[in-house]
Amino acid sequence: MQTTQAQEIAGDVLLWLCVQEELLGVFLSATGAAPEELRAALQGGTPEPGLSAAALDFVMMRDETVLDAATAMGLPPERLAMARAVLTGEAGMHWT
Repeated sequence: MQTTQAQEIAGDVLLWLCVQEELLGVFLSATGAAPEELRAALQGGTPEPGLSAAALDFVMMRDETVLDAATAMGLPPERLAMARAVLTGEAGMHWT
């Protein structure tokens, strides 16, 4: 997966989080991001890498959330995990 694809998926995750009233407040509290920061990131097209990775980390914390987000975006859940790995630099790591 290319970095641009991973950033697009992260942007879609952020958009998805914005319409999840229960999760949005928790996400903002957990990351320390302000609503204005999120709004600016989404209006600018591509969110900054830290916010993108934080969104994917947040969604990946619960299986149910991963499945809900992936279903809403029409993606297999593995794509979210791949995007997270690319954005956090873990894509090349292999545990052997």
